[in-house]
Amino acid sequence: MKINFPTFSGSPQPLGVTVTPVGINFALFSRHAEKITLVLGVKDACESSRLEIPLDPKTNKTGDIWHIQISGLPTYLRYGYRISGPMEPRTSGLAFDDSLIILDPYAKEIRSPRWSEDRSCINHQTCGLIPPLDNYDWEGDRPLNIPLQDTIIYEMHVRGFTQHPSSGCSFPGTFKGICEKIDYLKALGITAVELMPVTEFDETECQFRNPKTDEKLRNFWGYNPLSFFAPKASYSSDSAHPLWEFRDMVKTLHRAGIEVILDIVFNHTSEGGWDGPTTSFRGIDNPIYYLLDPKTREYLNFSGCGNTCNCNHPIVRNLIMDALHWWVIEMHVDGFRFDLASILGRDQDGNVLSNPPVVEMIAEDPILASTKIIAEAWDAAGLYQVGHFSSHHRWAEWNGKFRDDVRMFMKGDPGMVSALATRIAGSSDLYQHNGRRPCNSINFITSHDGFTLADLVSYNEKQNLANGEKNRDGDNNNLSWDSGAPGPTNKPAVLTLRRRRIKTMAVILFLSQGVPMLVAGDEFGQTQLGNNNAWCQDNAISWLNWDLVEKNKGQVRFFRKLIQLRQQHAIFRRVDFFEVNRPDMPPVGQTILWQALEPGTEDWSEHIHTLSFLLKGCTIEDKDDPNFFIMLNGHPGEEALFTVPEPDAETGLCVWKKIIDTRQEPPADILAPDKAPCVAIGDQLKVVAMGCVVLQTVRRGKPEQPGKKKEIKRWDRAAGEDGPFLSNRRTYDSSKSLNSRFKASAYTEFVS
Repeated sequence: MKINFPTFSGSPQPLGVTVTPVGINFALFSRHAEKITLVLGVKDACESSRLEIPLDPKTNKTGDIWHIQISGLPTYLRYGYRISGPMEPRTSGLAFDDSLIILDPYAKEIRSPRWSEDRSCINHQTCGLIPPLDNYDWEGDRPLNIPLQDTIIYEMHVRGFTQHPSSGCSFPGTFKGICEKIDYLKALGITAVELMPVTEFDETECQFRNPKTDEKLRNFWGYNPLSFFAPKASYSSDSAHPLWEFRDMVKTLHRAGIEVILDIVFNHTSEGGWDGPTTSFRGIDNPIYYLLDPKTREYLNFSGCGNTCNCNHPIVRNLIMDALHWWVIEMHVDGFRFDLASILGRDQDGNVLSNPPVVEMIAEDPILASTKIIAEAWDAAGLYQVGHFSSHHRWAEWNGKFRDDVRMFMKGDPGMVSALATRIAGSSDLYQHNGRRPCNSINFITSHDGFTLADLVSYNEKQNLANGEKNRDGDNNNLSWDSGAPGPTNKPAVLTLRRRRIKTMAVILFLSQGVPMLVAGDEFGQTQLGNNNAWCQDNAISWLNWDLVEKNKGQVRFFRKLIQLRQQHAIFRRVDFFEVNRPDMPPVGQTILWQALEPGTEDWSEHIHTLSFLLKGCTIEDKDDPNFFIMLNGHPGEEALFTVPEPDAETGLCVWKKIIDTRQEPPADILAPDKAPCVAIGDQLKVVAMGCVVLQTVRRGKPEQPGKKKEIKRWDRAAGEDGPFLSNRRTYDSSKSLNSRFKASAYTEFVS
């Protein structure tokens, strides 16, 4: 095609495409390319009507950056690059192929087909779009900056959230579809949605088929990025304006008081290994963008997906930072969850760095100073860094130990009481040693990866045959228990136990120190029929069934009330760890008091399945929080009797109210204090197997039954007690006798 537009040398900065009043500037990094041609006007998937403009290395190159400026070009024109250079995959690792049109890594939009449409022509999916001058009206939208300790995260998949017909949405499976459910999200009480990958990916790349139906499966989750910038076009309602529709969603969520966190994948790309497609990075400068074995030039595969990004190379670091800046500045997102973030800590040979440059850059970057940064602190090669991913106070982490310890306690494993107490108290063993806080722990029991909460109490083994890999995929160590019968059942006792276990785990999640994360649908009993790796299930297995909201409305109510309870009381959202329980500190001066079955007693031994603790409320803005007494029974088949302690001698005369009892059916399972029954000091409360009871204090001006006295035991601490990790400054010896640690003194107290 004849060149009809004036061309100029252009500028090497910024990288990507920049629309200016005088023209459009193109800039692309490639250190080892010998020749680059800008390709404009790719018409459609399999036809070529192109304008190809060779770049002169003398006038269109500055250092390692190739650039050109063109005047008069229309916007929304497709563009890409042909890049020539050595093809030496086994020696230098270079893999140039000028027969391909290569995607600009900085492309902000990609012309993409609708969801699951044919992508047989590689050029269709690797064409960037020249954007128009950006005049989006944010209408004054600003970041919400909700404190991390006050955050409640709701993990969701954009398509799966509303794609099911039961959603009733006019725009199912899209950013607009999320907006249609904002009233539900507000009523639930969450403060942030964490969106599974929203950057462009190829869902049709999956090669597996359902062995039962022969249906071709799709990469539903999207952890195979084509781009670190471009929002997925098929997540917008018309696919023509994904940038604007994403921004509309963010703006609408912000108006509702809900932040947006992106699950972002910088650890690998969709190009995979040498047998994968070349779409972008491999064809630009393969040994710079990826980790290669220095001898064989094979891809180092710490991601489990065929390749690993060379994240600490300066060029890749800059790309990552530019992408994060763009999402924050231009798209107004509030935070990021970094998939397989431990890969960010590896050098070009795959070794683990003690102070990874990119990890520090993200934490110290001034533009990102108010964003939430969350690490999935492990990778697919076995590196597990929970508690040690970074010493920087900015980094929060998915706390996999919280997940595992709660699951083990709640399926009746022995020896879990001390570990559970440590998790409830904020995991100081993981986060206090380097000056971090309880909110650096993102607490979760389930995530997109694994069983749903309903399946966690319904299956002992994964049910992944539909994934087409003969049930070999997915984790085998689910720490689950089917509650007495596998899968769907009509047994009343089993169903009752399952409901109780779900509610008890919810209490642990939302009343623990740290930041709770809930998976979309867990609150209303979403099931994946035992599939614990539904990455390829673009169907009813993964789509939320909104009919369950009505069917399980009692459970939804329980979650809503529980979230409200957390939000109303600062004692569940501490900004620092509990003080160390010193031998010379009387119980009255402590914020948390652990108890076995009797007041003043602790038992951390192997055979114990019960735990209770008294939380003393704090004063904020002259408003006193009440106290709470929480009783947990993790035994799979036996009830436990807990003796109710005094509320707190410091706060004056109070009465206990039983606000939560997971044994009860709705609405009696969670009650407002003014509707809840009173409980007397010294009473014995029955907590059934896998159950939980929560008491809350209510102030009383005088005893309800003056003159009624009851002698109970008060226990004072002596040296050498056992217990959970409240601080890393102490360790505990669970072999010591309980009797040597306490001394009794009788006293008299008014009780109601």
